[in-house]
Amino acid sequence: MQNIKCSLPLEAMINSPLNIYRLEVNVQDLNDNAPAFQTSIIKLNISESAFPGERFPLQTAFDADVGSNSVKSYKLSPNEHFSLDIQSGGEHSVSAELVLQKALDREKQPVILLTLTAVDGGKPPKSGTTEIIVDVLDVNDNIPVFSKSLYKARIIENAAPGTHVITVQAVDLDEGVNSEIIYTVVNHNNDKTVNSFSINPESGEIIVQNNVDYEEKNAIELRVQAKDRGSNPRAAHCKVLIEIVDVNDNIPEISVTSLVNTVKEDAPIDTMVGMITVTDNDAGKNGQVNLKIQGSIPFKVQNSYKNYYTLIVNGPLDRESASKYNVTITATDEGTPPLSSTSVITVHISDVNDNAPRFPDPVINVYVKENSQIGAVIHTASAFDPDVGDNARIAYSIVGGPVTSMININSDSGDIHSLQSFNYEEIKTFQFKVQATDSGVPPLSSNVTVNVFILDENDNSPAILAPYSEHGSVNTENIPYSAEAGYFVAKIRGVDADSGYNALLSYHISEPKGNNLFRIGTSSGEIRTKRRMSDNDLKTHPLVILVSDNGEPSLSATVSIDVVVVENTGDVKTQFRHVPIKEESFSDLNLYLLIAIVCVSVIFLLSLISFIAVKCHRTEGSLGRYSAPMITTHPDGSWSYSKSTQQYDVCFSSDTLKSDVVVFPAPFPPVDAELISINGGDTFTRTQTLPNTEKPRVPNTDWRYSASLRAGMQSSVHMEESSVMQGAQGVLVQNWPTVSSAADNEGGEVSPPIGTAVDSNSWHFRYGPGPGGPPPHLKPGEVPPEAFIIPGSPAIISIRQGQDGDDKSDFISFGKKDEKKKKKKKKEKKDKREKGKDDDD
Repeated sequence: MQNIKCSLPLEAMINSPLNIYRLEVNVQDLNDNAPAFQTSIIKLNISESAFPGERFPLQTAFDADVGSNSVKSYKLSPNEHFSLDIQSGGEHSVSAELVLQKALDREKQPVILLTLTAVDGGKPPKSGTTEIIVDVLDVNDNIPVFSKSLYKARIIENAAPGTHVITVQAVDLDEGVNSEIIYTVVNHNNDKTVNSFSINPESGEIIVQNNVDYEEKNAIELRVQAKDRGSNPRAAHCKVLIEIVDVNDNIPEISVTSLVNTVKEDAPIDTMVGMITVTDNDAGKNGQVNLKIQGSIPFKVQNSYKNYYTLIVNGPLDRESASKYNVTITATDEGTPPLSSTSVITVHISDVNDNAPRFPDPVINVYVKENSQIGAVIHTASAFDPDVGDNARIAYSIVGGPVTSMININSDSGDIHSLQSFNYEEIKTFQFKVQATDSGVPPLSSNVTVNVFILDENDNSPAILAPYSEHGSVNTENIPYSAEAGYFVAKIRGVDADSGYNALLSYHISEPKGNNLFRIGTSSGEIRTKRRMSDNDLKTHPLVILVSDNGEPSLSATVSIDVVVVENTGDVKTQFRHVPIKEESFSDLNLYLLIAIVCVSVIFLLSLISFIAVKCHRTEGSLGRYSAPMITTHPDGSWSYSKSTQQYDVCFSSDTLKSDVVVFPAPFPPVDAELISINGGDTFTRTQTLPNTEKPRVPNTDWRYSASLRAGMQSSVHMEESSVMQGAQGVLVQNWPTVSSAADNEGGEVSPPIGTAVDSNSWHFRYGPGPGGPPPHLKPGEVPPEAFIIPGSPAIISIRQGQDGDDKSDFISFGKKDEKKKKKKKKEKKDKREKGKDDDD
């Protein structure tokens, strides 16, 4: 701090006397110094945002003088923004402040120059000056300004990324960072189309960033922002409208708005199938589309309104030929170059029952082995129906006929099952029809003929024919000792009910092994000698003949023959011996079976006796008129009832166990049948029955007899105890001869319903009316000679039926008993001579 008082203290010393004197010299100031500032220039930085009234302290001036000669005031050069405020801090302290009187604007006057003058209080006063430079600091008080508020541009769609669109420009009057502008695209609505463009933040150039699609938006509006870099940045906005130019870049789109599920195959023409809509997002000709169907199909496209079309039927439909149609539709626009698209519409055709089931073949041949298992599937009938669903669901059935008891068919699968086991020997073939019916409305059906052929199986063993057919017996044949080589001994005849190779028989001597005396023809069955007899040979040669068929497996039968060597042919005898049969063990099951058989037999016999007794005791008063009796035999040896005959009973006496009845058909069969009773007392009972108008079957004209049957017809007969046939009302009594014996027990081959021989242990008759009544010349009670009964032992009767239906029955003339043996011996000798001449087999 500058002192106002300036004094100089002094001390003076005197030696004699020594004294010290103190002195103070005051120096008075003169105004010999002018005020001065430390710097010649004062710089002030004042923000243009400063408010009026703000004060800015100024640098004070220094004056070496003191007191009144020091700085007493300051002066400021004239200006419109600042004023000077002088402040006195005391007698010797004066300061000045710069006061802002008017707001500053950097954009108008960035720098203000002022002069500050300091004046002292001397006389004359002296002064000193300094320059004040006021730098107006910029404030971000200006927003950027675009050259245009709306920019417009055009660009084609699908322009490549980086393609220039337009450049926007903005200006900011501020300086520095406050004038530096950043450009951005504002997308407040998050519009995806805006993202197709980008802007350079420094230059404001707008370019294509992503794909531009006219169909998505034909014009895009961008909002561009210009923002400065100030601490408090300020921004401005403008609009950029970009127009997209269309290019034919969209192919037409085909869509089916409505389509029926199925179309019936009998649908008429112009039936609507579906509705089609075609869209093309391009504009102008690029969006105009033409539609057509490819190929030749029974459909067409018809325009209904603008881009709406209908698909309709244009021809006949057949589901069996085509169950569905793939309709190919092509849509082409009119752009340059034109674009097209193709769509395939599948139209399903629904079925109509217009096809009947069809079998692969009109006739089916089925081969079934005999003895097949009951219920086995012999064939599967399969029909095909081109329809579908219920129209093709087939049910199988057998059309009528008696075969329904033999076979059955599964209605669903068509499996034909056998209801019985077939026997080739009984039935060889039969025919029936199978009908296949669908489930449509109305149902359709078709038939197929099925021929069933029964295949023979080797299920029948060979059977030995008479005279060697008796089971369990040994037959004897005599040959003379003088027999030559090749002498005929016997002939074995066998039959097999099978057919083909199963019935082809071969004959072999199975025992004794290594036999060197006899041989047998493998196919003829003739037994002959290999050589002459010798003294070393046995007198009796037991032979076992094996008869085998050629089936698989082979079945066989055996017959035993004892060949007896005799010295004289007159000593030939027929000897029979029984082969011992091995008894089987008797089990409990056999006992139960035996008891059951006995009980059933007793019940049957009691019923039969009661029935016969009732019939025999009927009164004769019921007979209204005479009818000639008629008795016929049944071929199967059983009492039976035929539709063409009426049943009657015959009563026999206790001695009829050895009796047989053989009936000769009369040329005039009776209209009605009667009951004839034959008993020991020669009585009979007769009952009348209702007349039967049915005609009996015509007998088969093929009557064939074996050699043994013809030999039996030559047998002698002697009269034994006669039986009595009593006519109506006891008027006619006739005695008939009986046959005492027969040559053999071989029966003839006959055709039903008339037989020849009747077993002596069974009586079975069938009576019935014929086509006419009794002869007019007969009186009541008389029996015509054509119908009679022969009681006694078995007899062989020769009966022939003419082609014209006339009966040609002949009665056998029987000889005496003593002539029988002679005739038999003569016949045997004759046969042996004939056999000896035959060649070896």
